[in-house]
Amino acid sequence: MALLLLIPAVAVNLLVFLWPMLNLAALSFRDALPGGGIGQVLSLGTWKDLLTDGYYWSLLLNSVVVSLIITFAALLCGYPIALFVHRASPRWRNLLMVACIAPLLVSAVVRTYGWLVLLGDRGLLPSLLRGLGWARPPRLVFNEVGVVVALTEILMPYMILSLLAGFGRLNPVLEEAASSLGARPFTVFRRIVLPLTVPGILLGCLLAFVLAVSSFITPSLLGGGRVPLLATEIYDQAIVSLNWPVAAALSVIVLAVFGVALTLYGRLSRAEA
Repeated sequence: MALLLLIPAVAVNLLVFLWPMLNLAALSFRDALPGGGIGQVLSLGTWKDLLTDGYYWSLLLNSVVVSLIITFAALLCGYPIALFVHRASPRWRNLLMVACIAPLLVSAVVRTYGWLVLLGDRGLLPSLLRGLGWARPPRLVFNEVGVVVALTEILMPYMILSLLAGFGRLNPVLEEAASSLGARPFTVFRRIVLPLTVPGILLGCLLAFVLAVSSFITPSLLGGGRVPLLATEIYDQAIVSLNWPVAAALSVIVLAVFGVALTLYGRLSRAEA
């Protein structure tokens, strides 16, 4: 009976996930023809051109580095908030959690345009810097700065929820015991709070990294085509250049990056346990 109950879920996953992924992988072993056509003969030409072109290696490296920066920034900003919500009284905890996840009720496109207005050359932040005497404030849009700032804010709710899910082992009694034995607040945080919250940190970093690597709208709008990332390059190859084999190969590379991240997460989780 248990196996029979699993059949619908397995069938749905095979049809809507595994089968399209296999077709995508097969498409990467075809050659692109002029005018957006796709060759019918299996070939390694697309992968050979991809792996021997330094541009795509720099694209992969830049995507991973930018995603790691965004992940670290989201962790740095979200950890104090998650810790505050976790320690809040039950009366206020639910309200604070609603406030943390409220940005998810607004589309990422709308929030991206909001950051475009705030960080634009005539936006609030550059105008504030000029008002403080900075004659020529740095550009905050159409570069990696704007992408990092916007994606950090967009991914913070996911980071906070992941951290809260992993804070189950955090017991205030342990902190009180350490303080009563003479440990300073920073020592308590470093020796007790931080080690006990590692599962939440790993989960939040995994989720934020995966979402950052696969993000398209925010890098496209705030990057202005000047921030080369895997997701934007896949769009350009598939929609602009009509080079579907290259787009499929880049998509497989993104899946490989996800696989590496999941493997690393699994090993770190087992080592921490």
